[in-house]
Amino acid sequence: MEKHIAILTGPLGSGKTTVCRQLADVARQRGLDCAGIVCPARFDGAHKVGIDLVNLRTGECRPLAEADNQPSELRTTRYRFDVDGIAWGAAILDAACPCDVLIVDEIGPLELEQGQGWVNALNVLRAGQFDLAVVVVRPSLVDAFRAAIGDVPLSLFTSPFFGAFEHVSSFRPLSVSPRGRQRTLPGAAPAG
Repeated sequence: MEKHIAILTGPLGSGKTTVCRQLADVARQRGLDCAGIVCPARFDGAHKVGIDLVNLRTGECRPLAEADNQPSELRTTRYRFDVDGIAWGAAILDAACPCDVLIVDEIGPLELEQGQGWVNALNVLRAGQFDLAVVVVRPSLVDAFRAAIGDVPLSLFTSPFFGAFEHVSSFRPLSVSPRGRQRTLPGAAPAG
């Protein structure tokens, strides 16, 4: 398999998870094996109260994090992460490949700053048992992600993603029939 990683980056609320879900839908409609995780926000009215975790192969959804100040062994400034949810996400990522399209929403502060969370996703990405991986990374962590992932072809798309969905969905893995046929990726400009 040829591997290519597309980084989606942008500020909070810029539509990164929505783009990932749309790409997963397109991949499935085209008969491709799409695996990985997305983490949609959970709202109470207009207030973001948490984050859920969705297994893209099965559609199963579980709570991942709560927006509160309660102590926890896994937390960022804003969120308290459920240890079981993190473990479930790690297991999903470990079992995701080989696949045509891998989506990881997101590699963030837990992984790149604290060495916790889904650090196994970095190994899954390095192994490259996919044609295309779409990875959500915050703007402040893009350089750390590049350093952590090593020498892998990358493309970078920033918010508000004008054209990113069309470009990423035009990668050959999303425009051919399911795995088993030899594929090449079009020459996307590498992230510099």
